[in-house]
Amino acid sequence: MPAGPTPAVLVPKLFTTLKTYDREQLVADLLAGTIVGVVALPLAIAFAIASGVSPERGLYTAIVAGFIISALGGSRVQIGGPTGAFIIIVYGIVQTYGIDGLTVATIMAGVIMLALGFSRLGSMIKFVPLPLITGFTSGIAVIIFSSQVKDLLGLPMGDVPAGFVDKWIAFAGHFGQASWPTVGLSALSLGILLYWPRISKRVPAPIVALILCTIVAELFALPVETISSRFGEITRSLPMPSIPHVTLADVRNLVAPAFSIAMLGSIESLLSAVVSDAMIGGRHRSKMELVAQGVANVVSPLVGGIPATGAIARTATNVRNGGRTPIAGIWHAVTLLLITVFFGSLAGRIPLAVLAAILVIVAYQMSEWRTFRSELRGPRGDVFVLVLTFLLTVFVDLTVAITVGMILASFLFMQRVAESAQVTAVTRELGDAEQELDAADRALLESVPRDVAIYEINGPFFFGVANFFKDTFTQIAAPPRVLILRLRAVGVLDSTGMRALRDIVHRFRRDGTLVLLAELHAQPKLALENSELGDEMADQVFITLEDALEHAREVLAEREAEAQSGKPPDEDTAKR
Repeated sequence: MPAGPTPAVLVPKLFTTLKTYDREQLVADLLAGTIVGVVALPLAIAFAIASGVSPERGLYTAIVAGFIISALGGSRVQIGGPTGAFIIIVYGIVQTYGIDGLTVATIMAGVIMLALGFSRLGSMIKFVPLPLITGFTSGIAVIIFSSQVKDLLGLPMGDVPAGFVDKWIAFAGHFGQASWPTVGLSALSLGILLYWPRISKRVPAPIVALILCTIVAELFALPVETISSRFGEITRSLPMPSIPHVTLADVRNLVAPAFSIAMLGSIESLLSAVVSDAMIGGRHRSKMELVAQGVANVVSPLVGGIPATGAIARTATNVRNGGRTPIAGIWHAVTLLLITVFFGSLAGRIPLAVLAAILVIVAYQMSEWRTFRSELRGPRGDVFVLVLTFLLTVFVDLTVAITVGMILASFLFMQRVAESAQVTAVTRELGDAEQELDAADRALLESVPRDVAIYEINGPFFFGVANFFKDTFTQIAAPPRVLILRLRAVGVLDSTGMRALRDIVHRFRRDGTLVLLAELHAQPKLALENSELGDEMADQVFITLEDALEHAREVLAEREAEAQSGKPPDEDTAKR
């Protein structure tokens, strides 16, 4: 039966879903999009403020990036926009390089994500280990909570220090000056956010907290800080696109932050897509999703936006309220635009304490403390990656945490692979366990000449185990006349492994041993053929072990005949 057509991995899901679209689904998508748009309003504002930028920049991001991610994305239900994961990166960039630096870094990150989407490198995101993800996600949660203490308690202090320790030292010096009206409003907000879902899951708790607490603050004229009192009125329209002005030196310095934004955005968007797939029984197109994220992060900053990615909580809200196509995500962006245009002035009355309470709940949900606790019971190496990534995220920098965590996790993986690598003396093991062999293996054992040794290499033959293999073969006390290396369990052979293999072959040749290779897989065979060793061993590589044994018998017979005749072996026989 002929295979079916290959799915178009670079076609947006919007085009696919519209083929079977109907009025009933349109109504469901519009309802879900409206609800998600309302939910996204306080989150977009809160994420922007926590990131050190004006609140409208969060709205611009949710509107523009949210529209693009839904229109071009590879997921049916993904909702895009600013998320809590970017807060510490954005805040650090803004403090060091300003808004223009943030714009350039976000555009650079978008280009990186586009490259990941159009290439096969995007699949590398799937190999980021869970301890690393859990470590920096939990670290981000701690940073987000710390950033909200000032507004949560109404502390009368200026700019909060950037460093984690310095931040808490500054808080400690002002705890006695907390504003009780602000503390009360924060407590009311947290109470609603925690207990409202028990009353109704249809109406999102953040919206209830936002509306009720804003009304309470207005009715009782509470002396609490609001969005407009700190930032002024929210602009009720999208700005015209503008090109940032930065120096070449700034661009070079922004490479690392841009990579962190791209890495974090790619991981979070694909995780969100996987979660939504499980909720609707669908399957996203990861390459198209990364392309959409890249386009969004290139375009959105030009109109004042900040980094954007797939938002797991808003995506789940979309699914729970009936959204099943990208139309819901597109309408969520339109809803936000309408709210901004017609109700932007009202949004300025929102107390900052309410937004701080919302972000505290976001931080708690991001902390994944149950997963963190579970990972602490894992292998020692994984625990080390988890804890180190967490500490570096909190006390140093997210970019450093991701870089060090990935390097350490890679080394640990290579160590585990190296520890699993083995060199087995096949002839000896067959002799020791003959009773467990099938008829074919017993016949193979009986046919092996006395002066032939068969060794099998198990595991990838790469730089991490090359020296181990070399050392193992060096310990062979009495080199046989013919050594057959069975490579059926070697799936990968890199250049360092090739060099080690060449050293092994040359070492045995100096002792007069003929080395034959048998049962190579496609990648090791191709690597060997493209190397100098392949040219040297052109007639000493065999498809099956039986073929290698037959050649060994022929060579031994030739050498035996030459030894009996008293003639020195010719050049070809000596070489073999």
